[in-house]
Amino acid sequence: MESCHHPNVSYWTLHGLWPDNGNMCNRSWIFNSTEIEDLLPDMEKSWPDLLKPASSGFWKYEWSKHGTCAARSPTLNSQHKYFSKALELYHKVDLDSVLRKFDIIPSEKFYKFSQIEGVIESFYGVKPKIQCVHPSENAGTQILGQIEICFNADFSLLDCEHEFFSTVGSGFSVCEHDVPVYYPF
Repeated sequence: MESCHHPNVSYWTLHGLWPDNGNMCNRSWIFNSTEIEDLLPDMEKSWPDLLKPASSGFWKYEWSKHGTCAARSPTLNSQHKYFSKALELYHKVDLDSVLRKFDIIPSEKFYKFSQIEGVIESFYGVKPKIQCVHPSENAGTQILGQIEICFNADFSLLDCEHEFFSTVGSGFSVCEHDVPVYYPF
């Protein structure tokens, strides 16, 4: 799930459902939005393209890069199953409500990393991968950017292993434990 400063989105959104290793993908399986028409209202709200809101390009990318890999599983072997399961898990986790319940909200104040991580760990019973943007080296602060919640093959919650679940090229890296965290509006 990802938080991004966007004028029309003030809650955590879904970034994707990613299989653990990305092997055995079928990149020739072309994205077809007509297969998920019934899901589009929920996807536009819960899984928006934050850079191009009126586009389906982000979903096309997610299907090509991750969905075609996940399709090895019978529970995810169609575009509808893949996107539907991702939305189901997003709503089940409801990260935004959980953080708000424990008064972790976008604000001017800074949070301790341990506070954010502790709320997620105690509520879900698993270790998340919390990623931040680091404005500059030795800045003394970091910006909350992405929280990964991991699942095993039967979609039960699972501890995230930092070294195996990385977001290459995103600008995010695992948050530093002793640096204050800013959770922007």
